[in-house]
Amino acid sequence: MTQFRPDDRVMVSPRYLAGTGFGRLRDAISPLTELFGWTSERLVTGRILLNSPYREMFLDFAPDRQDGMWWALAHHEPYWQAEFGRQTPIEAVAAVTQALPQVLGDHRHADRIPLATEDVAHIAKTSGWDLSKTASGVTWTSPDGHCAVEHTTDPEHPWRIVHSVYDGFDTHWSATFTRDAPQRLVAQFLAHVSDETPVERRFADIPVLARGSAVITPTHSSGLGPHTAHAMAQVAQVLAADSRASASRSTR
Repeated sequence: MTQFRPDDRVMVSPRYLAGTGFGRLRDAISPLTELFGWTSERLVTGRILLNSPYREMFLDFAPDRQDGMWWALAHHEPYWQAEFGRQTPIEAVAAVTQALPQVLGDHRHADRIPLATEDVAHIAKTSGWDLSKTASGVTWTSPDGHCAVEHTTDPEHPWRIVHSVYDGFDTHWSATFTRDAPQRLVAQFLAHVSDETPVERRFADIPVLARGSAVITPTHSSGLGPHTAHAMAQVAQVLAADSRASASRSTR
């Protein structure tokens, strides 16, 4: 892997390995306040509280939470909640928060904020995630094994997305949706987590233990555009993995 300086801007995939992308916090919050009239309150702790115009839903960004679940959103009547951990990629969090007005029936700017049209199972399958059945439900696992979607009979959190690399603490993140949460929001989240389109990060913000598993390329490359260069690196990684697998099988 090319050695980058901490402040270098790079392209990263898969998205679930990229880390939070905290510098793009506005993507998850500003559309609600600027386009849809949600009210916001900022506390000295860094916490940000948002309420929908009719106060049927709120969003709580709390970077001071000790359990690391920085994002919480909740709906009243019926009550449901979703939470996202500190290292959850901001692109997936923003995909959910930006969809909330449409969930509430406000379809202004719907052309600018597309919603996932397929269900979770279809998105997982077309993304190459493996399906396995468990005693309490089903699990879809990413091709590299680092990320999984669990749909179980748990009465409180039937939907759970978990991620880690080599069980490294800085790579852990999870997302949970309670029983009455709209499944289209789960699909919206997964569509953006599983998307192979790279996201931009400052190199230092990518979790250290995730760097060896991710495809990381410069945002500026000579001759090729950054997305083309990244796509070529993705193909090279797949071919290298296939070669290692073939070599392993031949030695058995």
